[in-house]
Amino acid sequence: MPCRGGQPEVSRIETTPKAIRRFVAKLGGSEGLAVAYEAGPGGFALWRMLTDMGVACDVIAPSLIPIRAGDRVKTDRRDAKKLVTLFRAGVLRFVQPPTEETEGLRDLLRCRDDLRLARTAARHRVVKQLLRHGHIYREGKQTFTKMHVAWVRAQRLDDPLAQLALQRMLVHLEAIDSQLQTLDAELEEIARQDQWAAQVQKLVAFRGISTLTALGLIAEIGDFNRFSHPRELASWLGITPTEYSSGESQHRGHITKTGNRHARRLLVEAAWHYRHAPRRPVTGPEPSPRAWQAQIRLHHRYWHLTNAGKRSTVVTVAVARELIAFLWAELTDQPARAEQEVHAA
Repeated sequence: MPCRGGQPEVSRIETTPKAIRRFVAKLGGSEGLAVAYEAGPGGFALWRMLTDMGVACDVIAPSLIPIRAGDRVKTDRRDAKKLVTLFRAGVLRFVQPPTEETEGLRDLLRCRDDLRLARTAARHRVVKQLLRHGHIYREGKQTFTKMHVAWVRAQRLDDPLAQLALQRMLVHLEAIDSQLQTLDAELEEIARQDQWAAQVQKLVAFRGISTLTALGLIAEIGDFNRFSHPRELASWLGITPTEYSSGESQHRGHITKTGNRHARRLLVEAAWHYRHAPRRPVTGPEPSPRAWQAQIRLHHRYWHLTNAGKRSTVVTVAVARELIAFLWAELTDQPARAEQEVHAA
């Protein structure tokens, strides 16, 4: 949408590379041209194409676009005019586009997450069908252990059609398990590649972070150096509390849950491990000094908040908020606390 200092002019073009190049040429070329568009299902292909053409392009965070109170009319034309007006005013927040390699790793890990959810759903279908036909597992409390899987395979339903459905569901479950095993082995190989190995090695030194979790955090967050302070990263992850304060009144509520939900889930899952007392591994590499410091600090923090009467979910998110600060310091090569005190002195 061209705008030369006056009112925005709206025009519709095709999204083909040829049409976009023709439109840029019509506007006088890439020099002095600034472009912005909302992040969406189209991804960053348009951003990469415009950047290669020399056009200054920004990708807007849709959830952070200001909304005027009482505005209840939404059309593509009105959205385009509002976007260019806010863009010129400099009040929009931008998304950091990932590199192609990081985006590819993100796609692969999200594929694994989809398979994990599909396996959970397939397991539930098997267990619920057996339950409907009166077959209840009583030899243990946990399902899909080796004993439970052997018990499931030994079950025979009276109705032949129901038994056929059970067999088909088990075949489907086996296929998902096989895909996950293959993908996990491939991700272990990827983690040893030079591009990711150094970051993965730093992250897995922390309790609760496996190779897959480390790859997931790298893929979702990208370059940790783009955050100047861990508070910015915590806010980006949506693990900072909401606040409604005015005058002498202060009220903090639930976490914002804005930003990247995949990285937030990985971080909170890792934070659960700090309820256990600090310990060094019997086998394997020693934790780094910062990782050991995190074990001591976060374990104390977990039980301090728990003994204060906080719910376990609230405590874990608070621990996750401090854990991301440790991870940010490790991956941005920040000096240790003792070194900072020496420099300050």
